[in-house]
Amino acid sequence: MDGHDSSEDTKQSTADMTAFVQNLLQQMQSRFQTMSDSIITKIDDMGGRINELEQSINDLRAEMGVEGTPPPASKSGDDPKTPPSST
Repeated sequence: MDGHDSSEDTKQSTADMTAFVQNLLQQMQSRFQTMSDSIITKIDDMGGRINELEQSINDLRAEMGVEGTPPPASKSGDDPKTPPSST
């Protein structure tokens, strides 16, 4: 009779642990999804602000009459302001 009880306890313990781990993984997935959504929203907001800033700079340059002058070259030789070509 003790062997039967021990086997049932082990099965119940395994089932409890499985349920606990599944619940924990679901909670983690939900939290990661929330963080991911928040980060994407913030990146989109920053992109919009950068676009507005670029437009304001271009408007100011046009007002000053220097629209045709190229932007200052970066010192490192790598121009991070150059947008990727859209092909």
